Amino acid sequence: MIADALHADLTRAVTISLFTWRRAATDEPVDDDERFGWWGDSYPIIADDRIGSRLWLLRRVKLTTQTQRDAEFYAREALQWLLDDGQVIGLEVGSEQVDINRLNLRITLTVPSGARLDINPSSAWQVIYAV
Repeated sequence: MIADALHADLTRAVTISLFTWRRAATDEPVDDDERFGWWGDSYPIIADDRIGSRLWLLRRVKLTTQTQRDAEFYAREALQWLLDDGQVIGLEVGSEQVDINRLNLRITLTVPSGARLDINPSSAWQVIYAV
């Protein structure tokens, strides 16, 4: 069992990590010249430390099997810091295509005590695609 405070803290950390827009790399295709990202990433304390995810890059792509794999990769990339910083000892990212333009993410975290926290899709967790 995970204490309510830890549950809330981890859920908040996952939400911020997934839905803050990480800056796109210079070689990534974007709709215009805007690469977005958080200004604080320009001055990281730890080299190449970044906040957020690149899920936003998928906002106007067709929902295919590759797009689903990309979404899972971007989510895992955004949450990797939880493992690196020892906040969790396990991280599982999955997704479920609900219809032709909706993908739900599923996140499961394992905390150091061994307890697991499932963060399931809700309206806030849906990645909606403009097909």
